[in-house]
Amino acid sequence: MVRETKLYDLLGVSPSADDTQIKKAYRKAALKYHPDKNPSKEASEKFKELTVAYEVLSDSQKREIYDQYGEEGLAGGGAGAGGFGGGFGGFGEDIFSQFFGGGSSRPRGPQRGRDIKHEMSATLEELYKGRTAKLALNKQILCKSCEGRGGKEGAVKKCSSCNGVGVKFVTRQMGPMIQRFQTECDVCNGTGDIIDPKDRCKACNGKKIANERKILEVHIEPGMKDGQKIVFEGEADQAPNVIPGDVVFVVTQKPHKIFERKGDNLYCDIEVDLLSAIAGGEFAIEHLSGEWLKVSIVPGEVISPGLTKVIDGKGMPVQKYGGYGNLIVKFKINFPENHFADEESLKKLEQILPPRTKPVIPSNAEVEECVLSDYDPHKHSGKSSYGRGQSYDSDEEEQAGGAEGVQCASQ
Repeated sequence: MVRETKLYDLLGVSPSADDTQIKKAYRKAALKYHPDKNPSKEASEKFKELTVAYEVLSDSQKREIYDQYGEEGLAGGGAGAGGFGGGFGGFGEDIFSQFFGGGSSRPRGPQRGRDIKHEMSATLEELYKGRTAKLALNKQILCKSCEGRGGKEGAVKKCSSCNGVGVKFVTRQMGPMIQRFQTECDVCNGTGDIIDPKDRCKACNGKKIANERKILEVHIEPGMKDGQKIVFEGEADQAPNVIPGDVVFVVTQKPHKIFERKGDNLYCDIEVDLLSAIAGGEFAIEHLSGEWLKVSIVPGEVISPGLTKVIDGKGMPVQKYGGYGNLIVKFKINFPENHFADEESLKKLEQILPPRTKPVIPSNAEVEECVLSDYDPHKHSGKSSYGRGQSYDSDEEEQAGGAEGVQCASQ
């Protein structure tokens, strides 16, 4: 009789594989096809098949029946099958009741552990050039001495009271109502296993887990953005019958003194003098790359206050697609101080600059000549001690006000 190997093939192990090899193969495959990792319909079906295969091959009684009679034996059709009625697909509820304390009609497989998240701050220069940092991670791993069993091989027995899941469902009747709740198994203290004290692992004292310090190399790639994640799959805490979560580093961008980033573009404000703004000149920018950008203003091209220009290709690196964004420059004009030139020099400017724009006033309008004064926020706030828009300085006006305000009396 040809021996059936379908379930072994699903897990990628030989029919002679031991329990440890089967368990490791299942954990590896389950991590790849778990619904949390791979939401496709094909992956979901594959995951269910893997879980059923693991349940059969990890149970010595079911494995023996499968080795002798194949799937027919598990379905109850083979001699000496022991009556596993309900067909091969009927193992779904039994499998997952063992993992979760059960009753689930839909296979779910081992739980997935929590992700570990850390913030990783980076300067804009580091996001431009890239950076590699070595970070120490203190994590929980399966004990290497006992390979996560908690004791000697063959000495660890599944708790028959809770079927190895560590919890029980208790039903209580309270008057006319029936309440069902989950509680920790009192026989195995929630471990799911029974281990004779003399057979417990000396390294972990039967806890199945140990602590480990691991160094992770975290690579910030050029062009990464604020809030982007760097994921180390399966590097979070380990636990028996749990698929390890991920270690996730979230990039946090630090503020920059010169540049502001928007997408793949950089923005900055540049101040130039009036002469350069109207007659040409140069300005320089210290770039994130470490080089200095020397930029020319073409003579005759007027740079007005608030004008925006672009330096192509000097923005941030563009991830995946290559190339660079742009550098957007907004100008501020630094005007000269008062009385920077004598009257004769100012007359020369009249010959060079466009003529003044003369005000247009209707011919029949009344005209009052005014002068400009320097603005004082305290003096020109729009309020006076009398609540009016004008100050009064004469002694007579001050006396009229008095301490209690102005009062009017009719004669």
